[in-house]
Amino acid sequence: MNLTKSSNPVFGNAAFNRVQTGAQSDVMTIEGTVNKTGLMFLILAFAAVFTWRKFFGAMDYSSPEAAMSAVAPWMIGGAIGGFITAIITVFRPQSSNITAPIYAVFEGLFLGGISAFFESRYPGLVMRAVALTFGVFLIMLFLFRSGKIRATGKFRMAIMAATGGIALIYFISFIASMFGASMDWLYGSGTIGIGFSLVVVGIAALNLILDFDFIQRGASAGAPKIMEWYGAFGLMVTLVWLYIEILRLLSKLAANQR
Repeated sequence: MNLTKSSNPVFGNAAFNRVQTGAQSDVMTIEGTVNKTGLMFLILAFAAVFTWRKFFGAMDYSSPEAAMSAVAPWMIGGAIGGFITAIITVFRPQSSNITAPIYAVFEGLFLGGISAFFESRYPGLVMRAVALTFGVFLIMLFLFRSGKIRATGKFRMAIMAATGGIALIYFISFIASMFGASMDWLYGSGTIGIGFSLVVVGIAALNLILDFDFIQRGASAGAPKIMEWYGAFGLMVTLVWLYIEILRLLSKLAANQR
């Protein structure tokens, strides 16, 4: 099976090679992947409601910062659990029917807490971030289906390089923060910080084009049915990243207006 690579690390030829293929009637379909993506969104939403309500329940008696500490264990557990589950899914795609829903639960716990915190500081911000995330998703899907943006070799290489560059910046900033170094100029609400967030949102959005292309190729090549879960998992990874970056961008813009 010869499938073109995607810049999303969970979408790669090796993933399909790890799943045994054979003469089976049940194969991966785009419709099946869409259905499983929708199910994962529902799971994520229910988990997010839990930490969201826990945060605002604590807000009735304390400040946003204190309420954040009330949900911090759930958020940290969600972030770590999501990372571990994602790694397992990448290396064992044949188990994605189990690990993908678990990943959605963990990510929901994390996103619910962080979304509630931003909402407490900037009322209405979360709904705008959710609307923009789905709006970008639909626009990218339209551009892909209409053929206006094609996942050519050069396009893939450019997005892979840009995504890797962003990951490197985040890694360097994390290491720098451990030594007390500040990168407020990059993550603050100034012109550079807002410009950086715009670039990251754009790269995250373009990753969706490669994800759509990879899922389409998997369905056309007759990948195993289990890969529908893996495809849904990959889309979820990109959409969670996109939502977080949009949330961060909107918070910068809101802070800049104060």
